[in-house]
Amino acid sequence: MAKKKNNQKLPKLGMLYLDYVLRFFDKSNFKGWPDKIETVTYHWKNDKDRFIKEVKRKKIDILIGNIPATAYETFREIARELPNVQFIPSMDTQFSNKSKENVTRFAWKYDIPIPKTYIFYDKSKAEKFIDKTEFPKIIKKSYGPSNYGGYFVHKVDSAQEAHNLLAQKKYHPVYMQDFVPMEADVRVMLIGHKPVCAFWRRAPEGEWLTNTSQGGSMDYMDVPKELLDLAVKVSKAANAEYWACDVAVGADGKYRILECATAFAAFPYIRDWIGQYLMWKFSNGRFPKPNIPLYNWEELGKMDPSVLRTLRYITFGRYTPSYDGAYFLDKKVRETQEGEMYLHELDALYPMLMTEDRTKEEWPSEKWNFQDNYGHTVRKVHAQSNPKIKESDESAEAQEQEDMIELTEKKVKKLLTSVEGIGKKKAEQIMDRFDTTELVHTLETAPHKIMEEVSWFKKKFMKKLVKEWEDFKEKLK
Repeated sequence: MAKKKNNQKLPKLGMLYLDYVLRFFDKSNFKGWPDKIETVTYHWKNDKDRFIKEVKRKKIDILIGNIPATAYETFREIARELPNVQFIPSMDTQFSNKSKENVTRFAWKYDIPIPKTYIFYDKSKAEKFIDKTEFPKIIKKSYGPSNYGGYFVHKVDSAQEAHNLLAQKKYHPVYMQDFVPMEADVRVMLIGHKPVCAFWRRAPEGEWLTNTSQGGSMDYMDVPKELLDLAVKVSKAANAEYWACDVAVGADGKYRILECATAFAAFPYIRDWIGQYLMWKFSNGRFPKPNIPLYNWEELGKMDPSVLRTLRYITFGRYTPSYDGAYFLDKKVRETQEGEMYLHELDALYPMLMTEDRTKEEWPSEKWNFQDNYGHTVRKVHAQSNPKIKESDESAEAQEQEDMIELTEKKVKKLLTSVEGIGKKKAEQIMDRFDTTELVHTLETAPHKIMEEVSWFKKKFMKKLVKEWEDFKEKLK
């Protein structure tokens, strides 16, 4: 039987890379894989067709790599054109990589605790909400870089602060959360739904951001079992081969998810562990499942980070009862809500599991790509998957269901030429600088940007176009 397994043909693996994007894996993370591992690099711009042809030519069965937010929708299309290629992580698993909005919608669907969140694509509704809600609030950029030294994450203490911030930063959508006082947050990394690393991040005294880049501190000790349980639940909901989530530890004692994704910073030995897990998953037992004891991070975390950044191919033996083990290992216990538990007992509660191979899309972009769909609508896109809410809920306006109305290129041209002084040629010049998505976004949030991009577009045109835009929306109500 063993010989048959050894002779079994293995799937052909490929490493997915993108120009200008840091590589999470390389071939060395798959040490021992006997066959050639291919590489395929996406070069951006109009590279989709060439990329698909290269994957087919190299006869790749499994394509491994993270997709950055800016390429996510393109790779949704690529994955559909490569139905016989398995993407790892799947595009559904990587749904949360794209934006904080996607993380929120994922959490709403699976009843995962998060700070109460409000999402507005209609700026006027956001402004009205700000005028009636309570503060403080956290306002974040949903898409793209999440922090940049705090530039895109702000705590606002009043309606005026919020209005000023939105006028200055031009967030789209407007993504707000109730401010939850935190003791700290914990980053948990998981492989096959098993926690393999976890560490605390604590804000400096008098501050609220826990990022180490903002002066926060970190340590690896005594992460509660119950917090790990939440991270496991989230990983299973995402069907993630590997996963990381940030869990807020509130001053009220509750745990809430702040962030989660397959794209995260990880030491090389953790990437090796992921490679070992994937080799086990795809070899039908030819490669062993890695054994990674719970709370291993407490001992590894005692090393200097400069050492951790160089460690490779760490392996662990399994716990076997013995006199020495009883004397040394069994002295290590953890307090849990169920009482004291030995480390090896806890470890048994967190098995490394095989993820499911699914063919049906859970998060198709036609329904869930709110960012781009909004550019083709006058009103907010369908939000039927949002949680049911009471009329008194102050997030109602953020989650109401409205009909989708397609805004085609032809309609945009008609809108532009309805302004006196803008003919077909000038309309085309504007549309050369803005596609329909960008133009709707600009008209809703910052119409003066058209003047910055188009030299002949003066203030009088801007005023007329804004008026035509408002009239156009009124006709559709």
